[in-house]
Amino acid sequence: MNDFLRVAWIVMRKDLTVEMRSREILYTTVFFAVSCVLVFAFALVREGQPMEDAAAGILWIAIAFSGTLALGRTFERERHTETLRALMLAPSDRPAIYVGKLLGMLALMAVVEIVLVPLVGLLFHAPFQASPFWLVVLILAGTLGFASVGTIFAAMLVRARSRDVLLPVLLYPITIPVIIAGVRGTTALLQSTPDEPMARFWAALLVFFDVVFVTLSLWTFEPLMTE
Repeated sequence: MNDFLRVAWIVMRKDLTVEMRSREILYTTVFFAVSCVLVFAFALVREGQPMEDAAAGILWIAIAFSGTLALGRTFERERHTETLRALMLAPSDRPAIYVGKLLGMLALMAVVEIVLVPLVGLLFHAPFQASPFWLVVLILAGTLGFASVGTIFAAMLVRARSRDVLLPVLLYPITIPVIIAGVRGTTALLQSTPDEPMARFWAALLVFFDVVFVTLSLWTFEPLMTE
């Protein structure tokens, strides 16, 4: 177990160190997410009044789209430098490599979400501050479910020529339940009186999806990457 955690930590630290030096993926992802929100704001806000219940959907659309961009760009480095092959040949637990890549992706998406949530709240007059705890739980659980599937698909498609097209085609149908649960849970918190019991229900459903997706990813990572 100690070796597993050590390998996961090394992989995550490697990804974050490379990203902190270049900030290429971070800047690109944040810019894309902000642009996505601004486009929806211009389309859905009339005379300072946003469309009712639009904020939750816009937030999760921006998270999904920017997360897809980050996933594709992150594994682009692995393809050019043959890093992924070297990691797979290393005498370590292969699932630990997946966990390290996943943790690095979660850290990157967390930074993007720190920018997104206040921006969506400002442009769409969304009272995210009414129930901050459950909002954080929903976003963390939803991001984990989305990134857990996206990480294994991005790694699996790293050598595919049409990976930029195949990644969203494979990813979105499977993660639609996660996005729907995130939207519904966030919408419950944005009511005039936050519906925390309903938010807890959707958060519990997201945790269930997380357990299923992470377990299946850990189980299938090595066979998919070694074939």
